[in-house]
Amino acid sequence: MKLTILGCHSATPRITANPTAQVLEIQGHLFLIDCGEATQVQLRRYKVKFSRIKHIFISHLHGDHFFGLVGLISTFRLLGREADLHVYGPKGIKEAITLQLKLGKSWTNYSLFFHELDSTKPTQIFEDDKVKITTIPLNHRVYTNGFLFQEKTKERKLDYKAAQKANIHHTYFQKLKQGFDVKNESDELIKNNTVTLEPEPSLSYAYCSDTAYFPEIIPQIKDATVLYHESTFLESHHHLCEPTKHSTAKEAAVIAKKANVNTLILGHYSGRYGDLSLFKKEAEEVFFNVKLAEDGKVFEF
Repeated sequence: MKLTILGCHSATPRITANPTAQVLEIQGHLFLIDCGEATQVQLRRYKVKFSRIKHIFISHLHGDHFFGLVGLISTFRLLGREADLHVYGPKGIKEAITLQLKLGKSWTNYSLFFHELDSTKPTQIFEDDKVKITTIPLNHRVYTNGFLFQEKTKERKLDYKAAQKANIHHTYFQKLKQGFDVKNESDELIKNNTVTLEPEPSLSYAYCSDTAYFPEIIPQIKDATVLYHESTFLESHHHLCEPTKHSTAKEAAVIAKKANVNTLILGHYSGRYGDLSLFKKEAEEVFFNVKLAEDGKVFEF
């Protein structure tokens, strides 16, 4: 699982601080999560292949999370894209994007599908044989969802020496990896756990931006491999959290600790702060494994 941060700052873009956008690579998929201004420039800067992006997830309709989307969709058209593109986001996103395409007479030459969301309960929005994705309802000034990306249980590992010793024909090896008991060449039933090893642990990524402190999400993100949680403010500006519906670094750490996640990544920093290390310092007072998102930074898990 690989996460590339394209932008991780709040509100106003700056030369060295891009608004929210990131790419998650998991089980062969390349998912784009949020799409602030200049996202397509950042995709080029960090050599992310446009053609691999087939699913885009928009958390909410504040500009710093989706103003780059229509530009990216338009560029896909100019590049002669043929593959389908799926956009998942709040109700209203289809109108916001298609109106701009209509007025600019720039309808896509590829199929564009909008999956509009309005449920306030966790909803599964994508699934294939390796990954499933569920919304994480958040508490912000407008309707907002985070997203939980989960690998499905992986195949068991074959113990080749044990399988050969048990006299199992190689044509049954795939069945063994899938967890089935099989019969050997002597027609004896061989228990799966005697010739296979436990699969690699399934990984999960919980993306939560933007939101006020919202402990209701804890049961859903329990034991996640990685949690990205907004940390717009330091504790010195905690009084701004309620009117803006944002969180502090320490509040993000409390969520991470209560949810027993493995790693916490902080982001969505307010531009009022010059030293981002202060976010990490405050969060580490509560939670042990804290990372700072930075534009262009890559995390591998």
